Amino acid sequence: MKQLITKWGKKVDKKDVLKEYPRPNLVRDSYLNLNGEWEYAITKSKDIEKYDGNIVVPFSPEAYLSGVQRIVQPDDYLHYRCKFRLDTDFIKERLILHFGAVDQECEVFLNGIRIGEHKGGYLPFSFDITNEMRIGENTLTLCVVDRTEKAPHARGKQKLVKKGKYGSLFYTPNSGIWKTVWLESVSEEYITNLRVTPCFDESAITVLVSTNGEPKEANIRILFKDNVVEETIIETNKTVKIVLDSFKSWTPDEPNLYDIEIDTGTDKVTAYFGMRKFSTGKDKNGILRFFLNNKPYFFNGLLDQGYWPESLLTPPSDDALKYDIVKLKELGYNTIRKHIKIESERFYYHCDKIGMIVWQDMPNGGGDYNMVFVTYLPNAFNWFARGVKDSLYSLFKRRDEEGRRQYYNDLEGMVNQLYNHPSIAVWVPFNEGWGQFDANIATNKIRKLDSTRLVNEACGWFDQNGGDMYSIHNYIRKLKVKPQSNRVVALTEYGGYSYPVENHVACEKEFGYKSYKNAEELTENYKRLWEEEIYPNIKNGLCSAIYTQTSDIEEEINGLMTYDREIVKIKKEVVKALNQKLDDIFQKTV
Repeated sequence: MKQLITKWGKKVDKKDVLKEYPRPNLVRDSYLNLNGEWEYAITKSKDIEKYDGNIVVPFSPEAYLSGVQRIVQPDDYLHYRCKFRLDTDFIKERLILHFGAVDQECEVFLNGIRIGEHKGGYLPFSFDITNEMRIGENTLTLCVVDRTEKAPHARGKQKLVKKGKYGSLFYTPNSGIWKTVWLESVSEEYITNLRVTPCFDESAITVLVSTNGEPKEANIRILFKDNVVEETIIETNKTVKIVLDSFKSWTPDEPNLYDIEIDTGTDKVTAYFGMRKFSTGKDKNGILRFFLNNKPYFFNGLLDQGYWPESLLTPPSDDALKYDIVKLKELGYNTIRKHIKIESERFYYHCDKIGMIVWQDMPNGGGDYNMVFVTYLPNAFNWFARGVKDSLYSLFKRRDEEGRRQYYNDLEGMVNQLYNHPSIAVWVPFNEGWGQFDANIATNKIRKLDSTRLVNEACGWFDQNGGDMYSIHNYIRKLKVKPQSNRVVALTEYGGYSYPVENHVACEKEFGYKSYKNAEELTENYKRLWEEEIYPNIKNGLCSAIYTQTSDIEEEINGLMTYDREIVKIKKEVVKALNQKLDDIFQKTV
């Protein structure tokens, strides 16, 4: 194994790690970041006698940048300790402790007092620690358990492996704290959540300002490029519609955003929203298409796993997180399918600002999958991919009832957490049968939580005939599609062409669906794929193409970029020209 390090990883300062405000769509001026050097220990007991050393939070102990590089096993306990100071000028009336994500289960203690627990490794959670905190020095400790595939919780692409050995489609696990830890101080009555829904056809938005107190009046100012668009008084804890006299639409080409300032008298926050509409409809030929802002739209993008060689699921810096989005935009893509990972909110913030559409996957869970059943047979036989009912819990490794309940809790948490980000167009509850169950029920739950976005119910195969798209994963056959009567045809994974760039691969073993020896071969065959399979199928109803993938990851070397992001492996000018031609063909077709 070769340890690759990105240019951002080489510059990481242990005392200045990911200090950016972690919740850009609900901002207040109170903020204390706790990232940096903590103490840690990995034991076989829940009790701890001493700490093993220091760990750089929020990098997981498996990651190079954590300073630990040790895989947490299912029977291990991962302990953390952090000491921090609180001054009287920071404290208002209440103190909230926030965790961006801790994988998978944790108990949290402050000054020796248990303040709570959390289950599930991808979502943020918080505790009111007003009664447990002290002015001056405080001691925060955590006890974490991460069983990866030995527990039914969401785990995404993580898989237990021996250090230095990888698993082609699955990658090194990521344990413990892996997103920002932070504090904010608030008044006794404060804003707990904001929900903004664009009503595109009505030139309006609906706003719900939730607080922990009784309903009261709040002042809302809506601004566009510092100019006040609307200022009004609303009632908190009640959904209110606000009409805009005119508005600028959000699109990838023009990612217009409106700022919001909310003042309840006891609390002030700022946020933003974009005016856009995702839907389906028929084009001039009567073929069902995706629509953006009431016009046919082609989602052209890449599968994006969000892994980094030195830091795994956690980006080494905010600039690194932004880099992938900017690079894909420069190449002419308009969509990122965020693959079975929930990023920090700053990822979606950058997509909102830069103009990049996101298809958001729910991280998969359940038991240890039978890969013959969920991968090899569906890839080989299309009839098999479409003909199995996902109520067969044993086949899909979903027999655990508690795990199924946890899935629904996490699904609701994901939708609610990311609801306000205008860049998100599609929710993807299941991928390729990994832990899939009752997909129709999941789709109905999503519809109730969010009626403004599209749903890719069962991405790739094990189609249950629900959602908004007829989803195709195509790696080994020549693509040939035909229009569907009730769903849009979507190519949601394809390609996966590999090319190992010398000195920029992490593993000796290499995985890809087709392998090429140099950039010229890779580019030539990528171009052939588009000319022979993507372009001809647009007239047949094809309305998305999601290529695998943004970057190499460990054994999987089918990225457009190397794992360390040093090299774009495919000829950039060719990709840009192909993307422009796709747009031209699509506009002439619809």
